Amino acid sequence: MILRQFLHTNPVGASYLLGCGGKASGAVVDPIGDIGPYLAAAEQTGMRILYVIDTHVHADHLSSGRQLAEAAGARYVLHESAEVDFDFHKVADGDELQLGNVSLKVMHTPGHTPEHICLLVSDRSRTDEPWFVLTGHTLMVGDLGRTELASSAEDGARSLFASVRRLKQLPDHLEVLPGAFSGSVCGRKLSGKPSSTIGFERRFNKAFAIEGETEFVAAMIADIPPPPPGAVLTRAQNAGRG
Repeated sequence: MILRQFLHTNPVGASYLLGCGGKASGAVVDPIGDIGPYLAAAEQTGMRILYVIDTHVHADHLSSGRQLAEAAGARYVLHESAEVDFDFHKVADGDELQLGNVSLKVMHTPGHTPEHICLLVSDRSRTDEPWFVLTGHTLMVGDLGRTELASSAEDGARSLFASVRRLKQLPDHLEVLPGAFSGSVCGRKLSGKPSSTIGFERRFNKAFAIEGETEFVAAMIADIPPPPPGAVLTRAQNAGRG
């Protein structure tokens, strides 16, 4: 498996290129900004980009996903529930995207937004068991994603509680590679370290550790920080409406 993490600071976010090298297949997840670095990294590692995936319709930055997909001749991927004004490759919970020896299994994890997905990644040249999970803005290092950018804060929190329960069922050793880190407006107490494990977050991420739904919802709707500047317009533009 080849994996490259791209860390962005303006806006803050993390993107990923992963797949098999040697002229095999790859995918880019949550691209931000200039598409050149993704195309260059794919060429350097011998990957042909088959899929460009946004974990959700973003409200904090403009996605370059559709632009990258067009340039690479790839399919642009969102969860089937995404309400957008363009055609895309629809995926549902449990679907798998194959990239040579690498498999991406879709987990529908609504809460931050209704259409949010996480991706369980396996390298079948080693084992069929997942190696890491790309969590977008659902589970981040130190916190969970805010819940009011695409629904009411309470409805989003109830959906996120169910999604978090699914993530807690994953093994402790599984690596967590999120879509944001410290400085992002999509979480409250994010770490500057852009990776973790399920086990570490289970022990030390206070929001992730909450077990009761009532307590969880109360925590998620308390002290909500100001929304990202232009969040409504940005999400509309990413949905093809701006």
